[in-house]
Amino acid sequence: MTTERLSALDASFLAVETPAAPMHVGWVSTYDLPEDGSRPRFPELFEHLAGRFAHAPRWRRKLAPVPLGITEPAWADDPDFDPAQHLLHARGSDLDAIVDEVFSEPLPRDRPLWQIWIADELEDSVVLIGKAHHCMVDGIAIVELGKLLLDAEPYEERPEAEAWEPAPVPSSRERFVRAVADRAADGAALVLAPVKLASSPGRLRGVPGLARTLQHTLLPPAPGGSALNRAGSPRRHHVRTSRPLDELRKIRRRFGVTPNDVVLAACAGALRRFAGPQRLKVMVPADVRGAGDAEDGNRISFVFFDLPCDEPDPVARLHAVHAATSERADGGEAEDLDGAFRALALAPTPVKHVLAHAFAHPRMSNLTISSVPGPATDRYMLGCKLRSVHSAVPLTERHALSIGVVMTAGRACFGIYADAETLPDADGLRDDLDAAFDELLSAAA
Repeated sequence: MTTERLSALDASFLAVETPAAPMHVGWVSTYDLPEDGSRPRFPELFEHLAGRFAHAPRWRRKLAPVPLGITEPAWADDPDFDPAQHLLHARGSDLDAIVDEVFSEPLPRDRPLWQIWIADELEDSVVLIGKAHHCMVDGIAIVELGKLLLDAEPYEERPEAEAWEPAPVPSSRERFVRAVADRAADGAALVLAPVKLASSPGRLRGVPGLARTLQHTLLPPAPGGSALNRAGSPRRHHVRTSRPLDELRKIRRRFGVTPNDVVLAACAGALRRFAGPQRLKVMVPADVRGAGDAEDGNRISFVFFDLPCDEPDPVARLHAVHAATSERADGGEAEDLDGAFRALALAPTPVKHVLAHAFAHPRMSNLTISSVPGPATDRYMLGCKLRSVHSAVPLTERHALSIGVVMTAGRACFGIYADAETLPDADGLRDDLDAAFDELLSAAA
């Protein structure tokens, strides 16, 4: 397999990683034991998962840095790939402690950037705790991974993968020569960009929309002084809770909003209790994959707006969220920002690094809330039925909280991901979120 240069967006997730801000996407997937009472143990689970990953060449690739950092790193086959470095045994029965320890450690960069820890000693379940660097995957790509690892039937046989021979890793000189050529091509494209824009009336019509998108992205700045945006630590704490999807559907139908609006409004109500009645600027990832885009890697953009945490009425909060998300969707703001990212990909590497850090600044947003769809029907792993999936959305520096939501198995599964030192009371958000949902349900009755 030939090397593939990281996109500017992928590389930005590498650029903003620091010792206090490991940039991996995480997930905790829980499985009920088989109905016959049997329990698959680590060796069996290891062999099963290793066999499935044998069908996924991308997950056997590692970073190949470019000399002098002229361009973004590339992906190259890892000639020393060993599943035993990535599929690991999580011993013990304290799931919370295991999860927090796994998520608090950065991924080693000398091998493919992912790990799955297998917890097989819990009383009534098997749990996989996974993490993959954000430069490699986004939330949707993690969900797509489930199609590879999980089955529609309790026990499903799949053909063995073809024998794999890693492609030779290009030498430093070869990577340097290619990077120089790529940099020259990017420079030429950047020079010609105004000419292409002027010759394309369709693009010119998009300029006012892009200006509006950038205004919403940059202004107003996120409120300062929030407890969510203090300097912190790499220690992570993951809080998991869920609500039945039928509750979201009831609220959605009653008020004529989207499921994501319900999620965001409930989070606003919870944050009002947790952090106080103040507006908070939220960054919401948006999937912008097209029909021809790969299912792995990052194909996301973002929208920004104020969460109405200062509004005491739960229905008014819901309507305010709906108005904001509808305005962003009607204006095509996620697509506009994606186009801007693609244009910025032509800029010199130092400029892109500066922009990546600016985008991750706490005055851009106070927190991230991400929602992705999971499997809509039952899924199994060696006879164990998937019960829930709770995600962990990575935290950049001076961001102490994110909320990830996966809708699967008839549940909306919330993963509250916090800096354990900055927000030691993050467990309280679980009760706050339940209370906010109860308010909306009561109003919908």
